[in-house]
Amino acid sequence: MPARRAASIQDRVRECERFFAQPELEHLRPERAEQAVRQLRAAGTYRHTLEELGIGTKLAWRNHDRCVGRKHWRALEVRDARTAATPADIAAACWEHLRVATNHGAVRSVITIGPPTGVSGRGFRILNSQFIRYAGYRTSAGIVGDPANVDLTDLAYEHGWRGRGGRFDVLPLLIQSPDGGTHCFDIPPALVLEVPLRHPEHGWFADLGLKWHAVPAVSNMDLEIGGLTYACAPFNGWYVSSEIGRNLGDGDRYDMLPAIADRMGLDRTSDRTLWRDRALIELSRAILHSYKRSRVHLVDHHTVAKQFLDHVDREQAAGRSCPTDWTWINPPLSASLTPTFHRYYDPPNPNIRPAFVRRDAARPASAQTPLPPAESPRPTLWRSAVRALGIAREA
Repeated sequence: MPARRAASIQDRVRECERFFAQPELEHLRPERAEQAVRQLRAAGTYRHTLEELGIGTKLAWRNHDRCVGRKHWRALEVRDARTAATPADIAAACWEHLRVATNHGAVRSVITIGPPTGVSGRGFRILNSQFIRYAGYRTSAGIVGDPANVDLTDLAYEHGWRGRGGRFDVLPLLIQSPDGGTHCFDIPPALVLEVPLRHPEHGWFADLGLKWHAVPAVSNMDLEIGGLTYACAPFNGWYVSSEIGRNLGDGDRYDMLPAIADRMGLDRTSDRTLWRDRALIELSRAILHSYKRSRVHLVDHHTVAKQFLDHVDREQAAGRSCPTDWTWINPPLSASLTPTFHRYYDPPNPNIRPAFVRRDAARPASAQTPLPPAESPRPTLWRSAVRALGIAREA
């Protein structure tokens, strides 16, 4: 997606007016909207009330065209961190977010909102794509760890962090302050709930040493509400099992399918033996089994697909559109077996607000190691399928 141009004050005023015209805010006195517009014109900013902030964040989730878990948008818990004045304050708010969201494994949907960006566009930003990211180390034998995070690992090293060189070393939280400085904070280990992966039938699976974390807290998107931008607004739902399967199975991530296939004694001499498919199924079984065994909440791709269609039906009954990126709400595993695969949706609307807006990476990927995006857009196969079906998609 191309970088979004900076909004003019006229654009921001229009967004402010549209926000206060939302049905969810129709109970407010008319002078509240007039006051917000007046302050925005005069000072370039205004302050949302806690109620406005709560409604705006929930509407942003409802509008998020790439999220298959939007059925639960009303349950989002909003934490106000707008008084944070230092990177350490932001880090402390993130630690509290992790504590509340993890909830001993009964994962809760939470968003923490830092100060809005100033008139200059400067503000606090988290450079990690998620709170919990595993390091990717460049070695003479190749990358050790998660290839998606090699560049972030290099940046952490530049700011004094030193990892152990393992496959699942938790990176520090890198916070950029309004003056452009980058600050590095180790995440307290007690806040990082991880699930060791075991298979319900294959005892050898534990020997692979795989694990994943509990809370997928996205931390590198801008939240735009009513003409204001909150560049530090990390939020989380819970994992879909197939997301973790991609992280561990994709060839440009941990690439574990060959090792699993070899342990299973599968024939890898040809793709026609479907060894990748069989290995991915067993990896997925291990993920579902292990999270249940550890009492950590996640959802399988069949269940979440049914939940999403419930959400679409509710939105239609309420007379609202439901912008949807077809390539993201369909799972990478057994997609045609899920009900989301077999229907059309309202196309993504890049101008809808409130919204979570993707921004450019904090720094360009190294020329030495091109980085795939973490939890990235679906592979070419999915884009081709979308074009073939004539389904609208963001460029």
